[in-house]
Amino acid sequence: MRSIWNGAISFGLVSIPVKLMNATESHAVSFRQIHTEDGGRIRYRKVCELEDREVSQAEIGKAYEDADGSMIPITDEDLSHLPIPTARTIEIVAFVPRERIDPLQMGTAYYLAASGAPAAKPYTLLREALGRSDRVAIAKFALRGRERLGMLRVSGDAIVMHGLLWPDEVRTPEGVAPDAGVTVREQELDLADALMDTLGEIDLDDLHDEYREALEEVIAAKAAGEAPPEAPGPAEPGKVLDLMAALESSVRAARESRGGEGTGTAEVRTLERRERPARRTPKETGGKKSTSTAAGKTAAGKTQARKSTSAARKSTAETDEKTTAKSAKTAHAAHTAKTAQTAKSAKTAKTAQTAKTAQKTPDRSTARKTAAEATAGSTAGKGAAKKTASSRRRGA
Repeated sequence: MRSIWNGAISFGLVSIPVKLMNATESHAVSFRQIHTEDGGRIRYRKVCELEDREVSQAEIGKAYEDADGSMIPITDEDLSHLPIPTARTIEIVAFVPRERIDPLQMGTAYYLAASGAPAAKPYTLLREALGRSDRVAIAKFALRGRERLGMLRVSGDAIVMHGLLWPDEVRTPEGVAPDAGVTVREQELDLADALMDTLGEIDLDDLHDEYREALEEVIAAKAAGEAPPEAPGPAEPGKVLDLMAALESSVRAARESRGGEGTGTAEVRTLERRERPARRTPKETGGKKSTSTAAGKTAAGKTQARKSTSAARKSTAETDEKTTAKSAKTAHAAHTAKTAQTAKSAKTAKTAQTAKTAQKTPDRSTARKTAAEATAGSTAGKGAAKKTASSRRRGA
């Protein structure tokens, strides 16, 4: 970017050499004036009234026109001797909160770039101080033959200066606001809130100049010898007879354009068209807006939704609990049957082994003793199996 001014920022006793560059640019399509009969260019020529001849730029100077019409010449040397410290300096005079600056005062924006390596450290110091304090610097500077007011703020890694109008250059809004006799009903405010919530927010990067694009299409068609594209005719503006009806229609249209979903957090509902009982006196314009009705309805709807959701979750939990208990009971019964079958098999095997031992033993008393022990062991095993099954039933 090309610098348009070189100077320094005066930050107390710290001097920061900087370059001033335009931070914005215009993409507007410009036209030339032509003679409609033959297409010739219409040019403005600078002509001296006394000599009646065209003069070059080098011959043109500045002058102040006095009240009687006489001209007082002012040269660049005269301007260089102005007794102001802002001729080549952006003098910071104060630091104020950002909200103190009225957007009506803000004008052209400029980037301030550090001029040379020695300016890097003080430039970074000022940038970090501004960013940490969350304040803006108010400065005075001279540009294009006049002293101006500026506001310095941080944008990314750079310092930006906005030209400000002097306070006495901003007009007061006398006669702009409507008469004080206008009243606004609470239902109208609720619908306006619903419309704002439905429209929601938007990314400013998604916005573009549709007029310029359409104009470029017309120019391209004319250059190619084609007919320019036809634009649809403007819609006939409807005559608003009922503000409530217009607001309700706007809410419906906004919801349809957003796919039926509002981007705001409030619930959007169309009010019924019927006579409502007077609940309170309509408020005057300028009074504090109340949205208690909408808030109460929204809160009631949310409470009912939470109750329905809680009941559904409770029913599902009870069903799952019954299913789990039934499954556990079935599994326990199967396990008990399996344990009993195992004990029965062990008893049978033990009895067979005892009988075999009795046949091989010549001593009858020994056989009887072995059979008795086997019978006792079987009884003990059966008792243990029953005890185990009982314990598991109690645990279940």
